[in-house]
Amino acid sequence: MEKIGLIAGNRRFPLIVAQAAARQSVPMVAVGIRGETDPAIKKYVEKLYWVRLGDFQKVYQVLKADGVEKVIMAGQVSPWRLFSPQFQQSPQIRKLLAGIKDWRANTIFAALAAQLESQGFELLDSTTFVKDSLPAKGVLTRTQPDPAMWEDIRFGTDIARKVAGLDIGLSVGIRQKAVVAVEALEGTDNLIRRAGSLARKGVVIVKVGRPGQDMRFDIPVIGIATIRQLKASRASCMAIEAQRTLVIDLEACVSLADRCRIALVAV
Repeated sequence: MEKIGLIAGNRRFPLIVAQAAARQSVPMVAVGIRGETDPAIKKYVEKLYWVRLGDFQKVYQVLKADGVEKVIMAGQVSPWRLFSPQFQQSPQIRKLLAGIKDWRANTIFAALAAQLESQGFELLDSTTFVKDSLPAKGVLTRTQPDPAMWEDIRFGTDIARKVAGLDIGLSVGIRQKAVVAVEALEGTDNLIRRAGSLARKGVVIVKVGRPGQDMRFDIPVIGIATIRQLKASRASCMAIEAQRTLVIDLEACVSLADRCRIALVAV
């Protein structure tokens, strides 16, 4: 069977991709980023190579040496590393950044995708092996949004899509049709924390994909940590975009949200 390459970033997304591929008996060669990738991924792949952030040449070399032609990118790199000396001083990264118009996540990932393709690799949809983690439209929890929450969901979805269209962030916090917080570089969990501190109680979080979301990279993802942060921030509801948001450990997320009396909705 054809080997698939996995360029693995941080958190659990790369792990569940590797686990799903292993269940389907698909051989996978992973490239982990030092300081980002969970070493536990080694249990689910045929081979694991480690590279430093920005060492693109080694990524290409090890994948080609193993006969890999198709690649999945899963997981991100911590946003703060954009400003780290390791990132700034890498000749390969400087060359990459010199050729792009800005440092927004989507711009950087698109440039990385173009580099992979220029080296002869085919970049696959990052959800290829985990389609069952993309919820269809509907209320996912037994906990139902009340009419006021639905108003905030509809209002917030419109705002979030406009913000996502500018590639500022993918999430917003809404309370009584007021924009409480907008996600930027800090990520969704920190956005939830900030929105909760401002709204005090009952904030509705809406997370969407970008217009024309490229499912090959940087797709919206939530998981157990997200639900825990919703609870800690006393949020009442979270809405995500149906079939374009990956929910890691979907059943566990829904169960925890119900126990916390938080409505989870796919719109």
